[in-house]
Amino acid sequence: MRSDRTLLWVLVVVAACGSPRDENVAEEVAPASLPVLAFEDVTFQMGLGGFSHVTGAFGQKWFPETMGGGGGFLDYDQDGWLDLLLVNGNPFPSRGELKPSALRLYRNVEGTAFEEVTQEAGLGELHAYAFGITAADYDNDGDTDVMVTTLFQNLLLRNDGGVFTDVASEVGLADEAVWSAAAVFFDANRDGWLDLYVGNYVDWSPEKDITCTRVANRKAYCTPELYRGLTGAFYLSRGDGTFARQSGLFDSAPGKTLAAISVDYNRDGWSDLIVANDTQRDLLFENQGDGTFVEKGVFSGIAFDENGRARAGMGLDVGVVDETGEVTLFVGHFTAEMVGVYRHTQNGFFMDRAAASQIGRPSLRTLTFGLFLFDVDHDGDLDLFTVNGHITEEIGLVEEGITYRQQPQLYINRGGGLFEEMPAGEDGLLARPLVGRGAAYADWDRDGDLDVLVTENGGPVHLWRNDSVIAGYLQVELTGRTSNRDAIGARVVIFANGRRQEREVRAGGSYLSQSQQSVHFGLGQASEVDSLHIYWPGGQVHRQGLVVANQVVHVVER
Repeated sequence: MRSDRTLLWVLVVVAACGSPRDENVAEEVAPASLPVLAFEDVTFQMGLGGFSHVTGAFGQKWFPETMGGGGGFLDYDQDGWLDLLLVNGNPFPSRGELKPSALRLYRNVEGTAFEEVTQEAGLGELHAYAFGITAADYDNDGDTDVMVTTLFQNLLLRNDGGVFTDVASEVGLADEAVWSAAAVFFDANRDGWLDLYVGNYVDWSPEKDITCTRVANRKAYCTPELYRGLTGAFYLSRGDGTFARQSGLFDSAPGKTLAAISVDYNRDGWSDLIVANDTQRDLLFENQGDGTFVEKGVFSGIAFDENGRARAGMGLDVGVVDETGEVTLFVGHFTAEMVGVYRHTQNGFFMDRAAASQIGRPSLRTLTFGLFLFDVDHDGDLDLFTVNGHITEEIGLVEEGITYRQQPQLYINRGGGLFEEMPAGEDGLLARPLVGRGAAYADWDRDGDLDVLVTENGGPVHLWRNDSVIAGYLQVELTGRTSNRDAIGARVVIFANGRRQEREVRAGGSYLSQSQQSVHFGLGQASEVDSLHIYWPGGQVHRQGLVVANQVVHVVER
């Protein structure tokens, strides 16, 4: 077995030979310089070796056992160091087994270790079959709260000085007990209070479990096509820390949701919502400028594949990855389905660039759950990291070349939205097959580069510290005043080295996970940023020039 402190890999980076002549045909790329990116697995060193996700499996192949949970980063105690929250499953209620906490919280000890504080933070007796987390200051009181999606009853954990209390019932979020997966905080009506979208999955209970077989007539996990999908729910903040469920559009849209993300895709200043569904069409809820929405998934081109079929949507991220300045959407899909890549074209339509981006073919043999965009090599372009793993342990017996445990993948952006998959190497972290599910990033050690968190279904967590010696950076932290306090929905634009870069502040994304909320820019060899522009969610614009590189800048809304 390899040591847990093995350095990751040498990444071979290639340069693109111009823009593709045809958006549906990938160009050949030519080799370029070979930057070295080094990651170290510090899971045990940092005190996380004792965590193992619980699926509740007991031989009956119940459907929820396949899904796994997320995890992520938040500063729960407001000490300036990002802490780590991991999602657990649970034994099923009928089993009568000892129930672990649904969440495990680890305090960041100034970048030297993660110390478990689950009990001290009020989470020790929190028992639920949990799936995802989304962290944000929903009540604008100065600390970070957590929304937890579960199999039967969701939780809203209000943070009061580092101690959490479930207040879902008292704030209006406990109106139904269904299987929920994704959750997104965003300010839909720009009133300064975060609203909430909850994506529900399928109508399952032990009594409704369906028997399927794949190998030797033994019971196997069914696919979601056999279960009735559940529609999502949208909750508007009343401005006092409570929520009112909005009926209508969200109740009638297709369900089976596993990921959702907010983004102002059309640059009108109002946050829109993109939803990835599992075997149902994906959705684009366009904000009409007053906190109401029109669903335009089919019209926009993201709803189906090129053959008009719905795919298995798992993870989501979105960002500007080329010189057009338009956002590109990335969606994790099932085996034999390319990772979805859609670039907006200014007229409400998204162009399918899975093949042209050079991500499509390498992703065909993987089942991608978590994914996220980050500038891993600090060259000013967003790169893509994906976490993979199948849902059927015996899949290799019925599908040649497909495995249960699968390697993660890293795609380096070489400009123009063209990506190159990095070789895994023989002894690197990318070569280690996982039953991958959640994925998140954060600069938890405050050294200026982004580190990686990966969760497994029924297995350990993995924390990879970025020890690369690479170029400069800038991180921007925002605090809203008239906008929501976390500035969720703010767009941050910088100009450096003659290039424009853009990021958006979000809560949620990937697959049921939470990355850091402060935005991170790679600056190459630039020693300063020429100008910094902040488009606050309330409509205000902040501009400043000549920001020195290699620092964290904290900006408070005026």
